[in-house]
Amino acid sequence: MFKIKNLKRLSLKIRRHAINMTSVGKSAHVGSILSMADILAVLYGFVMSYKADDPKWPERDRFILSKGHAGAGVYAALAETGFIPLEKLRSHYQDGSDLSGHVSHKGIPGVEFSTGSLGHGLPVATGMALAAKIDNNKHNIYVLMSDGECNEGSVWEAALFAQHHKLDNLVVIIDRNRLQSIKSTEYTLSLEPFVNKWQSFGWHVVKVDGHNHQKLVDACNSIFVGKPLCIVAETIKGKGVSFMENNILWHYRSPQGEEYDAAIAELEEKNA
Repeated sequence: MFKIKNLKRLSLKIRRHAINMTSVGKSAHVGSILSMADILAVLYGFVMSYKADDPKWPERDRFILSKGHAGAGVYAALAETGFIPLEKLRSHYQDGSDLSGHVSHKGIPGVEFSTGSLGHGLPVATGMALAAKIDNNKHNIYVLMSDGECNEGSVWEAALFAQHHKLDNLVVIIDRNRLQSIKSTEYTLSLEPFVNKWQSFGWHVVKVDGHNHQKLVDACNSIFVGKPLCIVAETIKGKGVSFMENNILWHYRSPQGEEYDAAIAELEEKNA
């Protein structure tokens, strides 16, 4: 039986790694990583079935990070769950490292698919889910997407495909932090009424607080027979570091100097 405190501990570790990795590599998207840290903690800490010492275990659940620019968060989760050594995280975004800025499966156990160009994760996942159905396999496919990514037409084509084939082994979690690139999602291209859109495409939809571990666990367990599941996780970009929260600056900025020290200090205090 899982314990909420263990999931909180894992999400905190992912956030610390994110600050360190983006600072050392001078890479972007730390705000995007912090907003999804709790979702990753729930998936890797309780929901998904996998074997870190056997990453190609046939019965494993599959995970795709469609918002691949936040790949450092997945690398952190993989390190904390035993897929890769923790010390490897220090090489993130360095010359010659296989821990690229956008998540890559090349040489990284536990990564199913390389992403970065938005709108690719869900189409690939629907194919994986259909293949599992055809082969009578019982594993699930989980996809973590950004809300801004839902501007892509390929997302809605895949949503139609998933409903048509009744892919109830497919779970989409949308990191609904309402910020993309340099503006809000609603300024860029309005998504609302967002939940209604997914429902109208024939999905079972659950809207939750994306930083509440128990509610995320419950949502992941609400699979509806005959329908794919969409979890709209309401999140805060930059969650966990006060001066990064809801601040679009941290879509591209990396924490350096005093900003790095302040971020780490806040995350240390949360564990006190």
